[in-house]
Amino acid sequence: MLIIPEYYEPILDVRETQDAIKLIRDKFQKEIGIHLNLDRVSAPLFVERSSGLNDNLNGVEKPVDFRINGFDQIEIVHSLAKWKRMALSKYGFRKGEGLYANMNAIRKDENMDNLHSIYVDQWDWEKVIDKSERNIDTLKKTVREIVKVIKHLEHEVWYAYPNGVYKIPKEVFFITSEELLQRYPDLNPKERENAICREKGCVFLMQIGDKLSNGEVHDGRAPDYDDWSLNGDLLYWYEPLACALEISSMGIRVDEESLISQCEKANCLDRLSLPYHKAILNKELPYTIGGGIGQSRLCMLLLKKAHIGEVQASLWPQDMIAECKRHNINLL
Repeated sequence: MLIIPEYYEPILDVRETQDAIKLIRDKFQKEIGIHLNLDRVSAPLFVERSSGLNDNLNGVEKPVDFRINGFDQIEIVHSLAKWKRMALSKYGFRKGEGLYANMNAIRKDENMDNLHSIYVDQWDWEKVIDKSERNIDTLKKTVREIVKVIKHLEHEVWYAYPNGVYKIPKEVFFITSEELLQRYPDLNPKERENAICREKGCVFLMQIGDKLSNGEVHDGRAPDYDDWSLNGDLLYWYEPLACALEISSMGIRVDEESLISQCEKANCLDRLSLPYHKAILNKELPYTIGGGIGQSRLCMLLLKKAHIGEVQASLWPQDMIAECKRHNINLL
């Protein structure tokens, strides 16, 4: 559903916005590389379906696929959640070292609105950890580092565009999806996210994917990359749209035990025969933590934009384009 903020007037024009987007992207990837000890690597736009490397997201989205001579069916990536772990092993990264890549994807089943586009651009990152670091403390420490970088970036944008920056909190509040359910038992998952973000400003919502005490899941998660007990979403309260804005989904990745357990719960034990899954079961891949950080989402947040189409070039329904234009929302 399209949200039209009352009396919306963009502070930056289209050309200023393009300059600000470059500033944000250049500075963020440099800073996140320093803070998390990540090297930039090149990443694929597509993978073979038979590799099992594509991200299944909520399990219902279908990738864009095609065929070329000499290969099995090819899929445009949804994200690089699995590919990155393979790359860390292939490239010889050691404990405490990691990588990031500029990931572009097509999610054709996305419902387009202010926050969602069929075109996805994000920094996909992954870092090697020791098995003893597969715990909540490691997760929280990493989240705090990311929040610190984003807050510092807000100051950088403010120096360049003092009237065009959206002020964000300095601290992050941690809560599990079960604790959130107990806090707001009469609300649905999205309403619960909005309620806690309105209250706290910046929230890391943990443990997403497994069933809650009400028999439901807070949100769907593929069973074969994040450990559902050690993952989460980074959310900010975004006043221009009066809703929670997800900037990152991340987590400590499955080990050999949690992979089997979660695939069993998701009724997809057949995946364990795929090369990627076999490598985890055989302990051939490193233990890792990783995630994706939305590039356009971050630009939208910091530049106080009403629609993600103001900071990325994508396709939009004609009626949405016309409605946005009537309310000073300039889609690229």
